[in-house]
Amino acid sequence: MEHLCSLGANNKKMTMLRESQIMKIHYITGVAAIFVVAVHIMMRIAIMPYGMSLEYENVIANYQNIPYIVLLESILVLVSIHGFNGLRVILLELRQSKKWEDGVTVLTIAAMIALIAYGTRTIIIVNGLGFE
Repeated sequence: MEHLCSLGANNKKMTMLRESQIMKIHYITGVAAIFVVAVHIMMRIAIMPYGMSLEYENVIANYQNIPYIVLLESILVLVSIHGFNGLRVILLELRQSKKWEDGVTVLTIAAMIALIAYGTRTIIIVNGLGFE
């Protein structure tokens, strides 16, 4: 598991991270995600009843609350990194070649960035900062 994860670009290889470092990131994001999701659930329970928290006005108010925005964005980023890295590890077990590893790595990173960008877009739109 100590192989290097690298991306090819114009016949030049750029070494990124060792698999052991990637797995440390995977474990850290998993533990951090559990913590921020627990805080999110506790906030939902403490602030108002579940049914009320799903009402349109309350949802919009949540997206305009800066500490809550930071919490939601943290959940989005941590779960995306953890989830797409887990998918990457599973896909790497299917085939064992450098080309496959590079392709899977690039595609999972691109999908992760796209998901984070789309989720962040929701916060930006609700706060009237563009993209409507």
